[in-house]
Amino acid sequence: MAKVSGLGWTTLSLDDGTGTLTDIKNDITDLDMATPRAVQDVTGVDKSAFERILLLADFSATLNGVFNPAKSHPVLSTASSSNQVRTFSSVIQAKTLGCETLLTDYPLKRAASGEFTFACPLVLADGTVPTWS
Repeated sequence: MAKVSGLGWTTLSLDDGTGTLTDIKNDITDLDMATPRAVQDVTGVDKSAFERILLLADFSATLNGVFNPAKSHPVLSTASSSNQVRTFSSVIQAKTLGCETLLTDYPLKRAASGEFTFACPLVLADGTVPTWS
């Protein structure tokens, strides 16, 4: 497959707490996603370089966007007041990454110039390894 840009995101959805998956990609201006693995140092005194093994997998994301009271706000606004697990689904260039997440905050910012934006962090919720397909 050829190299591609991040333009033309197909799907960026999050369920709204009632289980209804809502596509909020139009309100998202940029995002970060990570699928790190923990490691354990198992280097013996007989080694001259690190020896490590992979441990637990994780997922985190931050969705940055523009406040929209009709679309993303109803999905994100219950983040700090509920313990609900939310389904996250992302599709770009026919590659899908989905997992169950917790929204840990819904910080809103009104800039001096007038922009009203958010930066919503998500973390893995259910212990299932997030896998691209």
